[in-house]
Amino acid sequence: MQYRGMGRNHDQWPHTPNVVANGTMTGQRYIDEVLLPHIRLFRDAVGDKFVFMDGNATCHRTLAVQDCLDSEGIQRLVWPARSPDLNPIENVWDALGSQVAGRNYPPTNKNTLIRAFTEEWDKLPQQLLDNVVQSMVRRVECCITLHGGHIPY
Repeated sequence: MQYRGMGRNHDQWPHTPNVVANGTMTGQRYIDEVLLPHIRLFRDAVGDKFVFMDGNATCHRTLAVQDCLDSEGIQRLVWPARSPDLNPIENVWDALGSQVAGRNYPPTNKNTLIRAFTEEWDKLPQQLLDNVVQSMVRRVECCITLHGGHIPY
């Protein structure tokens, strides 16, 4: 699986590290490059109420990843595997992709693409992020109604 991931890194929600991973993301790479160097720090900063949310990608669901999370005392948010629509970051990625696609000078290579995503990520309005999080109750209710099927978000 090809994985290109990036997280937000400034003083607004969500408080996640800026991580860019290129190539094939395996469970072990995910542990080594994302979980241990970054998520552990956020867990320590947040404290007892920290719950980790991932995207249900194949590399997130390996036994090695689960063992790592267990050994680090990191609680994972449980949700239906068939419900990626519940993940609020998907709406944020959609907005981000639209912003990058609408630039006057579209990215022409990997470096300009990374720069474009980073610049547009920093411009995302806080209200967009707040609205996506606040929509979670409606998303969950809709998912329950549709027995875990696709929801229109």
